Amino acid sequence: QVQLVESGGGLVQAGGSLRLSCLASGRTFSSYGMGWFRQAPGKEREFVAAIRWSSRRTYYADSVKGRFTISSDNPKITMYLQMNSLKPEDTAVYYCAASTSSGIDYLAGRPNDYDYWGQGTQVTVSS
Repeated sequence: QVQLVESGGGLVQAGGSLRLSCLASGRTFSSYGMGWFRQAPGKEREFVAAIRWSSRRTYYADSVKGRFTISSDNPKITMYLQMNSLKPEDTAVYYCAASTSSGIDYLAGRPNDYDYWGQGTQVTVSS
């Protein structure tokens, strides 16, 4: 059983920063990439950022480009999302996800391309 566990969420004022972490554990599985998604109340889950392990290439939604940074210090095991200059509209539950497919379009940000999901961590940005 593969488990993805997020941590690092919390309450922060607008303009502040948070760093989310995702830890993969369980039986060995081969992910080709991992990503972060978020879901605000009453809205659909939306793509935030992703990283492709083979090239370490990163992908970002336009809404977070220049403010968020996705990284890893142990590919396929850990993943981070450094979030700076946070805005109230960044408030959501943030999920990490892993894909076992080699040819997905990471920038398209389709949740169905990801096979494993964490339980999510709440990020609240106050104005």
